[in-house]
Amino acid sequence: MSLHLPANDPFYKKQTIRTRKKRLQESSRLGQKNHFQELEALPSLKETPSDQQEKLFIDKLKQCCTLFDFSDCVSDLKSKEIKRACLNEIVDYITVTRSCLTENIYPEVITMVSINLFRILPPAGSDSLSEEAGVEDEEPTLEASWPHTQIVYEFFLRFLESLDFQPNIAKKYIDQKFVLQLLELFDSEDPRERDFLKTILHRIYGKFLGLRAFIRKQINNIFLRYIYEFERFNGLAELLEILGSIINGFAVPLKEEHKVFLERVLLPLHKTHSLSLFHPQLTYCVVQFIEKETLLGELIIKSLIKYWPKTCSTKEVLFLNELEEILDIIDSQVFKSVCVPLFKQITRSATSSHFQVAERSLALWSNEYVVQMIEENLEQILPILLPPLCRISKTHWNTNIITLTYNLLKNLMDINKKLCDDVLNTLRAEEEKLVNKEEDRIKLWERLEQMSLEKQTK
Repeated sequence: MSLHLPANDPFYKKQTIRTRKKRLQESSRLGQKNHFQELEALPSLKETPSDQQEKLFIDKLKQCCTLFDFSDCVSDLKSKEIKRACLNEIVDYITVTRSCLTENIYPEVITMVSINLFRILPPAGSDSLSEEAGVEDEEPTLEASWPHTQIVYEFFLRFLESLDFQPNIAKKYIDQKFVLQLLELFDSEDPRERDFLKTILHRIYGKFLGLRAFIRKQINNIFLRYIYEFERFNGLAELLEILGSIINGFAVPLKEEHKVFLERVLLPLHKTHSLSLFHPQLTYCVVQFIEKETLLGELIIKSLIKYWPKTCSTKEVLFLNELEEILDIIDSQVFKSVCVPLFKQITRSATSSHFQVAERSLALWSNEYVVQMIEENLEQILPILLPPLCRISKTHWNTNIITLTYNLLKNLMDINKKLCDDVLNTLRAEEEKLVNKEEDRIKLWERLEQMSLEKQTK
């Protein structure tokens, strides 16, 4: 007997199994219109008289404004090759030819670059497989038009780095709107593109003084949207790398706006879920601030404690790595002011049941400078540290952690045996008080139970 299911039955629809496919596609040129006229090769710039080279250069720039559909591997092959050869030729031309960047060239260059690079990108992390199945892609989406896009980036970079480049002329075309569109491209999934963008934006920041504050503000906005809205953006590591270089050039004493940026933007980035994607670059930026003003170490350490992960051991190891880098350069007075809350947190990590977290916490005592500062503030730190260490030396499940803890306890006894004995005596006295208190509580309940039974008997 056959079973007939209605068409609207949800179980009637066959559940298809999604398979991962290679994500090399025209991922970001949405709604692109193909051209209908085949390109024709233009004369060589080298073989053209010098008085006609400017016009031919402009014609070649205009020819490079033609876009192709790279999702179709076999279409327009001849025209694609003509454009690629033209792009390579103009790259060589501006590299070796002096005084070729005349005023008429600037608008044509910016137009060509804008047409080839600026496009609508799909939202970061929008892949249906990763959203539905919770799978993170091991390989990013590669830009299918990269054979042309790469040369356009190379050309634009050579243009900005040319000895003939004049920012006073270029500022008419490389304006706030252009920079904003450039920053949006950092969301590209192709790491090759983001690497070019990082270098180009850094060059623009260095050459256009009037755009510096605007660039910093827009990067701030990207970070704030990431922290408080979507937590989706591919190019955070590259933007932080640029910022690390910018922070390195800040004048001392730091302006108030830079300190506000540290407190309200950089430090809250630590609480994001994808911290591991950009943590080395973020750590570098934070360390740069301490090197500029040592007193900022207190704010940074207290913020790390505030955002310290409670359940994610991977993030906790990252925090401990960053903490050691900070402690390596921190001022002894700043260390003294934060040592109590700091070692309460380090002790919690050292007693973690996750052995990697505990191991990384105990590894802090391998740092000579950190140990030196601990010795200077041992009276404050030891009462916090010693009792939990004694406990895990007997109860932790991992033998390596037990060994490390015993070695640390031995080192602490060698540093100041009298103080250790005092702390341990105090600990024993408190434990005895707790035991006596518990015995008194049990006796009280037994007496109350006995009184209740006597009452019932009467």
